[in-house]
Amino acid sequence: MPIIDCHIHLNNYDQINNPEKRVIPLQERLNTLLESMEKNNIVYSIILSSYKIDANRPSTFQIIDLVKKNNINNKIGIVAGFTIDNHTNEDLKNYRKWLKEDIIKGIKLYCGYEHYYPYDERYQIVYDMCIEFGCPIMIHTGDAFSNRAKIKYAHPLNVDDVAVDNPELKIVMCHIGNPWLTDCQEVLYKNKNVFADISGLIVGDFTSAGGAHYSTKIKEILNYIDNPHRLLYGSDWPISNMESYINFVQKLELDKESYDLLMFKNTQSVFKLSI
Repeated sequence: MPIIDCHIHLNNYDQINNPEKRVIPLQERLNTLLESMEKNNIVYSIILSSYKIDANRPSTFQIIDLVKKNNINNKIGIVAGFTIDNHTNEDLKNYRKWLKEDIIKGIKLYCGYEHYYPYDERYQIVYDMCIEFGCPIMIHTGDAFSNRAKIKYAHPLNVDDVAVDNPELKIVMCHIGNPWLTDCQEVLYKNKNVFADISGLIVGDFTSAGGAHYSTKIKEILNYIDNPHRLLYGSDWPISNMESYINFVQKLELDKESYDLLMFKNTQSVFKLSI
């Protein structure tokens, strides 16, 4: 079964954490991604732009241009990062244009990285936009890569407010709220418009202990919500290793229907992908 990875970045994380390292050109980062996709039978990946733009974090504009230049829109989708702190009216106009023209597949919020709850009224404008175009909103939940993040804003229970107040909005909780997986599973169980991706559970490769821990937790979520249509496969590459992530999922020993839904069909449906 081919695989869709719904959670990828082109951020240069090594340089973010080690400023003395060279900035890897964006095309080089894309080439590495495509090589990893080919190696791991990933037929389509969704690249998420960030809440900030700098030499290590490409803008949505840059990613759109990169995909166009490389003629890979059959392999790469894009989700635009939204920021309360730095967005403009022009950004909102661009989001609307890109959604209408199917250039982006959704919008991502970085709650925690930005110190706002997802039910902050200033997010409503993008919720309404996603509802209008039938696309998902992705919301960061759980632990963060930056020690400047405030994780109270990223607790998965916060998503319940958004789901209840916007029943027509498709919501993807990123990282299954890790480490609050039990709270995440309740939000999934209660709200039929909420999904979760399993990305970013580890940095690098899964260890035996880490794999066993998260295997148990994901099986508990699937048993509790009793619905294999609600979890999406994502790795959070390059933070997490693609091959290690796929091996981890294979060791879950899911039945074929559940495996195919997790690794391909659920993301295809939620993001309305014609692949």
